[in-house]
Amino acid sequence: MNLSILYRGPLSSCNYGCEYCPFAKHHETDDEHAQDAQALARFVSWVEEHSAHRFSIFFTPWGEALIRKRYQDAIAHLTNLSNVDKVAIQTNGSCRFDWVEACDKSKLGLWVTYHPTQTSRAKFVARCREMKRRGVRFSVGVVGLREHFEEIEALRRELPSDVYLWVNAFKRIDGYYEQAESEWLEAIDPLFPINNQHHASLGKSCRAGQSVFAVDGEGTMRRCHFVKLPIGNIYHPNWLQALRPRACPNDTCGCHIGYVHLDELQLDETFGAGLLERIPNQTPSKYFGRGMDSG
Repeated sequence: MNLSILYRGPLSSCNYGCEYCPFAKHHETDDEHAQDAQALARFVSWVEEHSAHRFSIFFTPWGEALIRKRYQDAIAHLTNLSNVDKVAIQTNGSCRFDWVEACDKSKLGLWVTYHPTQTSRAKFVARCREMKRRGVRFSVGVVGLREHFEEIEALRRELPSDVYLWVNAFKRIDGYYEQAESEWLEAIDPLFPINNQHHASLGKSCRAGQSVFAVDGEGTMRRCHFVKLPIGNIYHPNWLQALRPRACPNDTCGCHIGYVHLDELQLDETFGAGLLERIPNQTPSKYFGRGMDSG
């Protein structure tokens, strides 16, 4: 069976201090780090032991995991397992990247987010170019706040042309974007209109809970990160019985890692093997550097 797992362990700390994030600059105790390391090691062992199934694994930590050697080592180990097809992780890209040389890079994918208030564009782009030199597949993203528009434009100009730059729509305020702003962002990210909405999902068919599911540090299984009801536990002998077709119980789904699994959107066709790390099958049409006032 081919399964995708969204893993989120106890880790809840980050080296960045974004104002909107509850985990910004949080420092975990030695005991908390030990608990996270134990949960991670147990999960990696479980994947290795279940060789009858093929896994794609997406780490979605509450915080920044790749500055921790345990996550670097876990990802490298997983990519070298014969029953693992893909390992992806969300990261701010602030870590060193020498560890990727221990990975099977054909199975590695990074979802890298640029935070303009936390690092310089020059440093971020330099890390992206290092990833390119090392042969790592990655996408780059940024939150589409108005105060970041100039940075978004400059980032698109400075990134390698074949690197997909996605814009996460700011949806906390209804009607945040004027039409011209939406069109400008779409010129940078042709898939922006898909993200710039809450997709009606109640009662609709979704792969979450069937071939895709979320797992926490204790092994508790949930359909996805946005449906809190547990459906099983991977460390119980009957864990596989928890997986079956399910309709979404939520009114809407507004996050990429959720709605990308809605069957009616057919985004598996858009992203193909890059579904987890947010890399589309084809590089979206090139951005030609239009300014906001250029018509």
